[in-house]
Amino acid sequence: MDKSHKVIWTKRSLSNALAIKAYLIKKFSKKEVTKFERLLRRFELTVSNFPTLYPESKTQKLLRRAVIHKNTTVFYIFDKNQVTVIAMKDNRQKRPSK
Repeated sequence: MDKSHKVIWTKRSLSNALAIKAYLIKKFSKKEVTKFERLLRRFELTVSNFPTLYPESKTQKLLRRAVIHKNTTVFYIFDKNQVTVIAMKDNRQKRPSK
């Protein structure tokens, strides 16, 4: 481990995280909310130390996709010495119909 990189959360990613947390509060117990928060902290620590751990997108070169839990995916960009978390997705949500 050479050095840890700064992790920045965009407004969108924070909004996504809060929406997922609100869903967990509504549908599950406080225990599940605590697990989700711990999962995010662990992801942030991991990606700050190993920013290239997760695979790059085939269509968007700088974008990386981390499935941190079967129900949670995080999208981020690693550029130089910074990790920018772009968005989070709750995999339980259905895709909007076209």
